[in-house]
Amino acid sequence: MQTRAMGPGAGWRWLMQGINLGRNNPRAVFGGAALLIAVVLVPTVIQLILQVGLKLDSEGLMFALGAFSLLYSVLVVMPLIGGMLRVIHASESGRETRAAAIFDVFKSGQGYVRIVAVSIALAALATVVIGLIFAFLGPGVAEWYTQAVIASQNLKPGAAAPNLPPLPDGIGAVVGLIILFGLFMQGLHAVAFGQIALTDRSVPGALGDGFMGALKNLLPLLVLLVAFAVAAMLALVLLVLLGGLLGAIGSLVHPALGEALAAPLSLAFLLILYVVVFGVMYHLWRDVTGAGGSAPPADRSGEIEA
Repeated sequence: MQTRAMGPGAGWRWLMQGINLGRNNPRAVFGGAALLIAVVLVPTVIQLILQVGLKLDSEGLMFALGAFSLLYSVLVVMPLIGGMLRVIHASESGRETRAAAIFDVFKSGQGYVRIVAVSIALAALATVVIGLIFAFLGPGVAEWYTQAVIASQNLKPGAAAPNLPPLPDGIGAVVGLIILFGLFMQGLHAVAFGQIALTDRSVPGALGDGFMGALKNLLPLLVLLVAFAVAAMLALVLLVLLGGLLGAIGSLVHPALGEALAAPLSLAFLLILYVVVFGVMYHLWRDVTGAGGSAPPADRSGEIEA
């Protein structure tokens, strides 16, 4: 299918549409995002229990947890992103849906295998391209980064900042290309995932649409990146100020109360961030493919009909 090239202002419009998402069915959209966050946090909770609760911290365990997190992301989280897009699509199309409909992607005939296949392809592409960037333009950057991570992990509370080796040659080119590639992958992921989750497009077709859609829309994607970065920075500053205020008020009674008052604010910020990100992703797909009105109809649960 043909993808469309949008004007630079589309990037700003996608962000505004993402911020306004959920007005039609806030319970389903925000509830779906909350369920997705809970699922995403499962590996982190397991790691905290093993490391803090059971005092387990061996290299073998860390490797096993890393492998588990990777498989969990591909086999569970990524399909649920497709389910989240379907809930958004049903909501934006004026159809009834529910938060738990994000899990319907695991039902038979709902495209689970195709979504996983696209997820693996996108992850493989990102790994290969970033690896080539490091190998050809900054072979010393990966080693420098590893040394920096190890030094920061070994830093004890109250100790001075670690002495890091000087920045390696080529780090500027590496960072610039990774940002440019990330910009491209942002569009590729949105379009490809929208196609595979919301239409009956094949895996190669969805990836091809994503590639061409991102290539044609690098300028609006750049505008989106800048606008999102500015908005996120302002929101983060507001979050810190409000969190500090609530923490200070609660600490007048007890330090634990201050933390208890600030914690819901952070969770609310994360929830809003998820809704905005997936809203941007949905509207980007809809504009670039022009498929917003022609995608397969959803039933009352927001599922895509076969």
